[in-house]
Amino acid sequence: MSSSDPTVQPVPASVVEQVDAADVTLSNPKWAVLSLGSNLGNRLETLQGAVDALEDTPGVRVKRVSPVYETEPWGVAPGSQPAYYNAVVMVKTTLPPGSLLERGHAIEEAFERVRDERWGPRTIDVDIVTYQDVVSDDPVLTLPHPRAHERAFVLVPWYDVDPEAVVPGHGPVAELLAGMGREGVRARADLELRLPE
Repeated sequence: MSSSDPTVQPVPASVVEQVDAADVTLSNPKWAVLSLGSNLGNRLETLQGAVDALEDTPGVRVKRVSPVYETEPWGVAPGSQPAYYNAVVMVKTTLPPGSLLERGHAIEEAFERVRDERWGPRTIDVDIVTYQDVVSDDPVLTLPHPRAHERAFVLVPWYDVDPEAVVPGHGPVAELLAGMGREGVRARADLELRLPE
């Protein structure tokens, strides 16, 4: 191909600068772990919709998706609500924690999550479990999630996607799980969430 090929145009310097500037923001992404739960409607479809919505978020890339687990609702009378489907996703993100939280709430609203009562049933629950190794007691977004280290329905799927995971301030997920066991967290091998393309 000759250098006089008219289809080959030099890239304007201003465009190169813009691309380089954008790349700087993407060169230092942080790992975040999010917990997903649903016990209303088509639970699997809703969980997949939340995974896809995270992937569609600028500055967020879904890297790992756990198997699906079924658990009884927490903090309510047995049989008073449908069982939950739970999963954990690991993302790489250039968003700060507060922006990731806003996106999680937007996804909940898109699936018509209603916050009428504590531990009430929900179409989708999107919780940030950890953001890199950040520890924060901000009441809007406490990191790591203040109860994650006590909840098998978070730790079991998290261990599946990252056996070396550590809950900042509480220790390795493997050790936390060894201490509490996996009772009430049932693997649903018949259900699968897809990692976005």
